[in-house]
Amino acid sequence: MRNTTPGMMSLHTTDQPPPLRRSRWLPALALGMAVAAGTSLCLAQSVPAAALEGHTKMDSEQTLTAKQQAIAPIAAFAATGDMARLDNALNQGLDAGLSVSEVKEMLVQLYAYAGFPRSLNALGQLMKVIDARRHRGIEDAPGREPGRPIPTGEALLAAGTANQTKLAGTPVKGPLFDFAPAIDRFLKTHLFGDIFERDNLDWQSRELATVGALAALDGVEPQLQAHIRISLNVGLSASQLRQLAQALHERGDPAAAARVQAALGKQLATDS
Repeated sequence: MRNTTPGMMSLHTTDQPPPLRRSRWLPALALGMAVAAGTSLCLAQSVPAAALEGHTKMDSEQTLTAKQQAIAPIAAFAATGDMARLDNALNQGLDAGLSVSEVKEMLVQLYAYAGFPRSLNALGQLMKVIDARRHRGIEDAPGREPGRPIPTGEALLAAGTANQTKLAGTPVKGPLFDFAPAIDRFLKTHLFGDIFERDNLDWQSRELATVGALAALDGVEPQLQAHIRISLNVGLSASQLRQLAQALHERGDPAAAARVQAALGKQLATDS
């Protein structure tokens, strides 16, 4: 039996991420990324303010698909190492139509935010879930592997820098990166280069996973705040982020849901 969901909207899997919103809070987004790294930011250029036309209407109409709603709980329970609830979340995500490749990519990306041990353990749990489902006669869609060649050397640094700038809306610099230039290069070449250049998971899905993981962890509120801003920048709406929080609450993590709501409320207050 093949796991398919009739009428289900698919996640973006195009080579290009969705258009990024440019608004008056983009400089604050870059500042938030620097604060998340524990440093102040030197903006290389200013970004002109621009109101989001039709934002209120769009916010009220946009909803997460069933597949998208399944992403944050998977990331949250993987980040905290809650294998029992991760098992359930993985089954629900696959039932909702997530492909094996999409789930693997989420869990691979997780190591950048929660560490290799959590990522490796979660991938091992995914293997067990897929095997158990196969024994029950369920053949989950494999999905597609990354198809775009990943640049190397200085070309990778350039690609990662461009991706980071698109997400932040402006180049990200600061004293911490001057103090420890290695971490700046690792962020640009690996996280925003090697990982974000992989085209089997779109940027909105990557941010849903990142917000879910960070919301589940204690002591990373600045990083969560920065990724709430990035989520809005890559085209997710406030309404969709509220749905993400609701999904976390319904799956058994009210504390994570509350962190998302608090960070979103803070961002919307800043934007108003």
